Amino acid sequence: MLSASQLADRLARDAEAVCRHYLSAGRRAGNYWIVGDLANSKGRSLYVHLSGPRKGRWTDAATAQHGDLLDLVRETCGLVDFRDVADEARRFLSEPQPIPASSRRGGVSDHPPVDRPAAERARRLFRMTQPLGNTLADSYLRQRGILRAPLHPALRFHPSCYYRDLVTGRTLNYPALIAAVTDRSGAITGVHRTWLDPEGDGKAKVEDPRRALGGLLGNAVRFCFPVQGPVPVMAAGEGLESILSLSHVMPGMPMVSALTANHLAAFRLPDGCQRLYIAADADAAGRHGIEGLSRGAQGLGILPLVLTPELGDFNEDLRRLGPDRLIASLRAQLAPDDVRALLSV
Repeated sequence: MLSASQLADRLARDAEAVCRHYLSAGRRAGNYWIVGDLANSKGRSLYVHLSGPRKGRWTDAATAQHGDLLDLVRETCGLVDFRDVADEARRFLSEPQPIPASSRRGGVSDHPPVDRPAAERARRLFRMTQPLGNTLADSYLRQRGILRAPLHPALRFHPSCYYRDLVTGRTLNYPALIAAVTDRSGAITGVHRTWLDPEGDGKAKVEDPRRALGGLLGNAVRFCFPVQGPVPVMAAGEGLESILSLSHVMPGMPMVSALTANHLAAFRLPDGCQRLYIAADADAAGRHGIEGLSRGAQGLGILPLVLTPELGDFNEDLRRLGPDRLIASLRAQLAPDDVRALLSV
């Protein structure tokens, strides 16, 4: 098995191929690969030596960051644990994977497996993103009728986000919509990634274009939440785009997307909540999430009210029926005191 320095040396032998794979937004200029930054943005700040004694070394002139190609793999993929970095480098180089100690000679490892810091990986990935406005992710949401997404700081864009096929082990990079999952204090505990088609044709053509990373249990993607203080009225739901559709027509109401039905049922409600709207999904899993969250809310003395779409979900309502029809439908379901949250009354 190659050591870290040997892996870096092997990557340096194919420095241009490494750059083309992990920094695809860049280009060759003489003996350098030029790109904007480690997030694979267009520009000229970061340069990688492609020949000479410093072949494989890189520097970002804007941030003073520098390193070898193993560091570049770590940063561009948002990895933290060295084993993950080494595995990714070996995959690129088609090196054999190390044999787990528990399978050698039928023995058992002396050390228990170490939990990888998924939350830190999620925070690192979010730091590598850029604002959503005028990006492919913004365009994707606009095609789905969601026009105010750039106003939400929880949503960001990654121009070349690492994607691993869980069946074949093949690794690719796609642009992605990144959503921050936070706890009640606002700390990032995870991220949700929606990989996008580079040509703008919806989601990326992969087996599972949506995945979460990090700590989701009890947490959620939050929109229009106050930094401090109680949240007397709020809405919660499962799907990101369904909740963004509600937020599009109810910009005055705090909302969360718990991302899955199980996580919706386990969502930890904020202090001071008195009335909770739960956005319904039509499938059985959605009903499970609604019932679980409703029971939890009632146990805390909070009134749960279910908001029901006319079609399959609220994004379908927004796209096919239009915002005016969605507003009219919600007006009939909201408590009178909450109608002011709608765009028009």
